Amino acid sequence: MSGYAVVFAVAAVITFAATPLVRRFVIRAGVIYEPNDRSVHTTPLPTMGGVAMYVGLVAALAVAYVLPFFAPIQGTSSSAATLVVCTLMLGLGVVDDTRGTTALTKFVSQVFIAGILVLFGEQLTYLWLGPQIQVVALSGNLPVIATIIWAVAIPNAVNLVDGLDGLAAGMVAIASAAFFIFLVRTPGPFGSVSQAALISAVTCGICIGFLPWNFYPAKIFMGDAGSMLLGMLLAIATIEGIGNSFTEPSGGQIAAVAGVIAVPLLILFIPFLDVVLAIVRRTWRGQGIAHADKEHIHHRLIDIGHGHREAVLLMYLWSALVSAGALAVGLIDGRPLIAMILVGAAALFLVTALPRFTARRNGHRHDPPGDPSTGSG
Repeated sequence: MSGYAVVFAVAAVITFAATPLVRRFVIRAGVIYEPNDRSVHTTPLPTMGGVAMYVGLVAALAVAYVLPFFAPIQGTSSSAATLVVCTLMLGLGVVDDTRGTTALTKFVSQVFIAGILVLFGEQLTYLWLGPQIQVVALSGNLPVIATIIWAVAIPNAVNLVDGLDGLAAGMVAIASAAFFIFLVRTPGPFGSVSQAALISAVTCGICIGFLPWNFYPAKIFMGDAGSMLLGMLLAIATIEGIGNSFTEPSGGQIAAVAGVIAVPLLILFIPFLDVVLAIVRRTWRGQGIAHADKEHIHHRLIDIGHGHREAVLLMYLWSALVSAGALAVGLIDGRPLIAMILVGAAALFLVTALPRFTARRNGHRHDPPGDPSTGSG
């Protein structure tokens, strides 16, 4: 675990140190996010903070390359694949942050980048589906199709949830930490050392390093450069963690393996739910699915009375509870899991509904205070 602690610390410290430098450069370059009618912010702020995250990512992977702890996975194509596709995704985000791109251009570019990932051999190839079916090998074009869909869907989910200060960085930190715990509790061919766990630790580190500058009130936004970078890292980690193992687990490992398969779906439930609701909402109104609005989950939390910081912390709570549930599915059986779900559900209800109940008791609608920030966290 010491190796993971080192790369996590390097990722966090380098990202934290690089962010103000990137902020200074971005301001001089004039890459400023201007508030609009769908923003919850009113003050222009620099964006493209994802560049600082990328610096932290490269530094952490460089340190991991020289650490003896990671010797079993050194020299594999996974590290090269991670650097190449993350660099391309960062470049796409930088172009979008500086010049803007159409939804179709961004989508086609993301599919191309996902195709590069496939060419490096990173594919959802094997799935273990239980003692009766055992190991299933995806054949034909299925691995390519599944990988591309996954590698495009997750960056877009993270991009859509990036609407409040610190929201995306915090939720991805929680998601990557939960997935990391799953991975180290379900050792692979090299024991607890795996590329998926390494990427998860680094992803969590760059999020933690960026959060002090991005949490409300934000001093810089991650922009599409950051949100799509984080999404791609999560995609690569989950593909590495669930799609490249064809070894049937022992009886005592069945629950943990099932959890590993479920965790990326569960920990990203909220962003994916937001995507589905947005698509349904816009289709129902006859709008394009890329049409922007202020009706995402985090916007609605503010509408019912939560302040900016409260809405973000509540989304953190949701993510933590869903992630804890995913961990419990694989690591805990019986009553503790049920008790945790019940307590979590009760806590969610209370913190979500309290502002509305307070407003009704006082006989007026609780209007959130104005926040000097934007729709891009």
